[in-house]
Formats: sequence, structure tokens, C-alpha cells
Amino acid sequence: MTQQQTRRGVMVAIGATALAAPVVARAQTPPAAAPAAAPPTTITNPPRDFGPGGAPTTYFSDPDVLAVDPAFDGITQPNASIMRLWTGALWSEGPAWNAQGRYLLWSDIPNNRQMRWLEDDGHVSVFRLPSNNSNGNTFDFQGRQLSCEHLTRRVVRYELDGSVTVLADNYQGKKLNSPNDVVQHQDGSYWFTDPPYGGQLYEGAPDTAGGPSNPQGRLKSTLGQAQGMGMMKRELPTQCYRIDPSGRVDLVLTEQQVPDPNGLCFSPDFKKLYVCSTGKGPGDTGPGGKGDIHVFDVGADNKLSNGKLFSNCIVDGINCGPDGLRCDVEGNLWASSNAGRHVGYNGVTVWSPQGKLLGRIRLPEVCGNICFGGPKRNRLFMAASQSLYALYVGTQGAAPG
Repeated sequence: MTQQQTRRGVMVAIGATALAAPVVARAQTPPAAAPAAAPPTTITNPPRDFGPGGAPTTYFSDPDVLAVDPAFDGITQPNASIMRLWTGALWSEGPAWNAQGRYLLWSDIPNNRQMRWLEDDGHVSVFRLPSNNSNGNTFDFQGRQLSCEHLTRRVVRYELDGSVTVLADNYQGKKLNSPNDVVQHQDGSYWFTDPPYGGQLYEGAPDTAGGPSNPQGRLKSTLGQAQGMGMMKRELPTQCYRIDPSGRVDLVLTEQQVPDPNGLCFSPDFKKLYVCSTGKGPGDTGPGGKGDIHVFDVGADNKLSNGKLFSNCIVDGINCGPDGLRCDVEGNLWASSNAGRHVGYNGVTVWSPQGKLLGRIRLPEVCGNICFGGPKRNRLFMAASQSLYALYVGTQGAAPG
């Protein structure tokens, strides 16, 4: 080999390294807001294929798992990649992990069905049809499924023998709006939110004529419904409730404290309750929520106190509107993010117990809700618009379901 050939080889190698460097830098740096005409992707062009047949993207850390604070590295799994497990829904919501059956259940609200993903072979099938336009789901400490139903405006529990128990469908004789999300307290009670989002054609049924979501009566709320469905009218403000083990339903948060409450979860020690407030819903006469998260102390008497704003969920000037919430065993709060058309900000935001942003997970779709699952409860499942995504993390979820 001549001296000239050796020099040429060195220059080629240096040039290749220089070309590769900007790609790595771009992969680790959040992009500026994309123009409206840009393709719906996160960091790559052409768009990244998140599916099992897509090209490898992860050589040590996934480029769409972004650490904002060094503490985030301690709760993520460096060599794990985001995977799209399935797509084909109209609006995915309410993922819940069944530990005994080793499957994930979630809602496809407009299609009026619940879906199931099997951990052993990745098979997806319809789990329950119709589902009464169910939204949030969870499994309680006894392994029983809880579901919030938009269409019937109630919270139900599927017993181990297959029967259904109605846990709540009214408060002080007035029909609930459309229960959204539900969690269990260690004392056996169930806590749920009741915003108005199911009072519409797409995700349930609008009010009967004269109701807040159908004031002129132009919508025929019974079309396409089973007999007796679509005959209800909104009667209550948007509030949060507690179902006592005795069956009594108590009001725990008013609309003035958290308007349009959506996702909720307890801290690992059950001493704090996190509730997110989302945007104005059908039939709302007030301003609605601002897309933020509130936190309250939970007293021994099940009363909430010391309410305060936990986070406004503003990242780089973008409102990463929260929906589903889950805590890990360290007390960090994981929140699904709906940033709308702000490509690169949809997915998941992760916050310390003090409300500091630790990191983000970017998805190519709006994320509606999340849960921890897998045999070790170290896999984050993300129900995002039409699809189901998953990512192994370096921590565990704080509670079953």
C-alpha cells in the first residue's frame, strides 16, 4: 500500500465520521416544532417504522426516549426500544395489565370493544364486544376487572365468575356523566373521575334532547344503540368520587377544584392523589380544564386537602396535555401526552415527586393512557390513538392494573 493510498483511506474514514455525527446529534436533540405539512413522525425522515418488521433503531438508547434530567437514566432501560405492538383501533384508551393471565387489556372506545394482547405470543383479539364504549380499565387487588363505561354512564366490576356488578351509576340520585378512569385504594375503595367526554356520538351517546350536549335536540341519541340506550341526560358537574367498600358513593373533588377531571392515580404510599384536568368537554358551560396535573394529600378519613398545581405540563412552550397517569415505585409520575399537532411532543412525560420534568417518550401518535405491566411490571404500555406501544423501563409500576 502506497503512502498516497494510506492517506486517502484516512481521509475517507474521517469524512464518514463527520457525516455520521450530525445524525447522532439530531437523534438526541428535541426538534423544533415541525411545519404543518411535515410528515407525522418524530425525528426521522422518511418516517420511522416502529413495528417488529422495521429497521433497527436502537444501538444503546432509543432516540425517542429523551432524558431531560440525569435522574431519568436511572429509571429507563438503555438498550430497550419503543415497539408498536398492534394498530387498527379508532381511539385506544384504558390499558390495564392482568398479572395472572399475562395479558394486556385496553379499550377501543368508538368501536365499542375491548382488546386483548397476549404476552406469550403477541396475539391480539377482541376481548369484549360490545363494551358499552368503555374507557378506563384496571384490575383490583383481587384480580377483578373494573371498567368505566361511557354509554351506560357507570363503573362496573367483572367478577371472577364472569358476572357483572354495577359499582356506581349515580350520585345522590342523579345520573353520572361518563366515568373516565378508576383506581383502587389500599383500603378497598375505588376512586374514579366523571368528566363529560362520553356524551357525544363518537365515544358513547349524546344527551337526550335538551341536555347540555344536545341542547336543540337535533341529534338522535338513540340511533345505532341497543334498546334503552341513549336515553340519558347530563345532570351533574364534572367531579371525582370514591366508592366505599360498603357501596356508598362519596364526592371527593368538585369541579371548582379540578374541572373536567380525567386520569388519576395514587402515590405508592397512597398518601397523595394525582388528578389531571383536561380540556372543555361536550356540554360544558365553564372554561374546562387547562391540560394540567393537580395533587392532593389523602387523609386517614379519605378527605383530600392541600390541593395544588403539580405541573402545567408545558414543555418547550408546548402543552403536553395529560390524560392517563401512573406512578412507579420511586414515586415518579408518568403521564400520557396529547400535544395535538405538535409533532415530537406526543407520547409520555415523566415527573419527579416534586414536579420536575425528568424525561419524555416520543410517539408518532397522540397518547391517551398508559400502564405498567409484564411479568416483572417493568414494561410501559401506551395506548396511543390507533395503536398500542410498549417500552421496557428500569423501574416498576407502583400498583397492579
